[in-house]
Amino acid sequence: MKALVSIIMGSTSDLPIMEKAAQIFDEFEIPFEMHALSAHRTPAEVEEFAKNAQARGIQVIIAAAGMAAHLPGVIASMTTAPVIGVPINASLDGIDALLAIVQMPPGIPVATVGINASMNAALLAVQILAVKDEHLQSRLAIYKENLKKKIVQANEALSSVTFQFKTN
Repeated sequence: MKALVSIIMGSTSDLPIMEKAAQIFDEFEIPFEMHALSAHRTPAEVEEFAKNAQARGIQVIIAAAGMAAHLPGVIASMTTAPVIGVPINASLDGIDALLAIVQMPPGIPVATVGINASMNAALLAVQILAVKDEHLQSRLAIYKENLKKKIVQANEALSSVTFQFKTN
């Protein structure tokens, strides 16, 4: 089994957040790999990873980082594979990481999801892979239909909640 997606985090302290992405890939049966690499502490390893990822079969890269959060942009500068950035709330409520990832210079795009939103990063990666995979497209449609059903059920459950001035 060869990985199609790579989850990169600046530190293993990001693992509790990035596990949600891993769970999505397990659910969709998409092979993935996980690495801890730092744009600041292991720049040579980041460069080696980024320049060789596609040759190893990686089609999408999810890169998570907090604070200065240069990891996604550095990786994006060295590959043509889509890079999805996950800002981590490590300081300043994650706003510093969000701005560092989303404000990329022209020509170096990084798709960016919300702060700590690794699940959305994984789902975006699944959608990217599904462009050329009808089986994944079908599974995504079912996944989204199930999301809709959960909300419909939650709305129905609200009908049994009572308050003195609630009208429905």
